[in-house]
Amino acid sequence: MSLGDEQGYTDYGDTGHTRTRLPEGDPYGGAPRRGGRRSSSRSLVTVVGVVVLLIAAIAFANRGHDASSDNATNKQPQPKAAPTTATGTKPVESKSTGVPTGFAHTEQGAQSAASNYAVALGSTGMFRKDSRHTLLDLLYTSDAASRLQAPMDQAYSAEFLGRMGLDASGNPPKGSTFVSRVVPIGTTVRQYQDDRAKVAVWYLGLIGMAGNASTDPVTSTWKTWTFDLRWSDGDWKIASDAQKDGPAPVPGDDKAATSDEISKATEEYGGFTYAR
Repeated sequence: MSLGDEQGYTDYGDTGHTRTRLPEGDPYGGAPRRGGRRSSSRSLVTVVGVVVLLIAAIAFANRGHDASSDNATNKQPQPKAAPTTATGTKPVESKSTGVPTGFAHTEQGAQSAASNYAVALGSTGMFRKDSRHTLLDLLYTSDAASRLQAPMDQAYSAEFLGRMGLDASGNPPKGSTFVSRVVPIGTTVRQYQDDRAKVAVWYLGLIGMAGNASTDPVTSTWKTWTFDLRWSDGDWKIASDAQKDGPAPVPGDDKAATSDEISKATEEYGGFTYAR
C-alpha cells in the first residue's frame, strides 16, 4: 500500500488528477475533510440551528415540569411558618440579677445552665467586686462560693485590673469601652446523673479595651469551659469548673475593626440567653 492509499487518495499516474476516497462507516469519525468556505458556513448554520432548537426544547420541558410541580404542590397542604424556639421542655423565663435561672432538671437543662453561666462568668461584671460576689453566690454551690471568693478577689487585684486598663474598681477610663464576652459555640454532656452533670462549653471569647489610648486592643480567644454541676435548691449550681485552650479554627482574612467600630458594636449588640 502506498502513502496515498494510507491517506485515502488514489493516484491516477501522470494525468495530474486525484480522486478522493472517503473512509467507510461514519464520514465524520475519521480525519476532518477539507471543505470550502460555503460548506463551512452551511455547517455553522446547521449547528446553530440545532443548538437553538435544543435550548427551546429544554426551556419548554422545564416550563412543563414547573407547571406540573406547581399543580402538585397546590394540591398538598402548605407548611405553616413557625417561630424559632428553644428545644427541650421549656425556655428559661426567670432571671436573677440579669442571669437566667430555673433550668430544667434534665440533660438539656444542664447544658443550658452551663452555657448561660459561662456567659455570666465571662462578662465585665466579674471585674467589679460587688457584682463578682453576687455572681459567685448565685451560680455556685454555697460551699464553692465561699471557697472561691477570696482567691477570686486576689486574682482580680488592682495590679491585674491595671494591666487590663481598668482602675482599682474595675471601671474603664473615660472615652474607652472595656469588652469581655463569652459566646458559646456548642455544648456536650460528659457525664450525667440525677443530681449531677459534667458539661463542657466550647466558646469564643472577646476581651480587651476599645479606645484611642488603649494599649490592650480587643482580641479573640477559643477555649473550652467544663462545669461540674450539682442540682441544688431547685436549680443547677457549679461545684467546680476548669478551662483549657481551644479548639481554635484557622484565622480568616478578616480585616481588623477600629477601636471605634468595636466600641459601637459592643454598645449596639447585646448578649443572648441560651436555652436548649
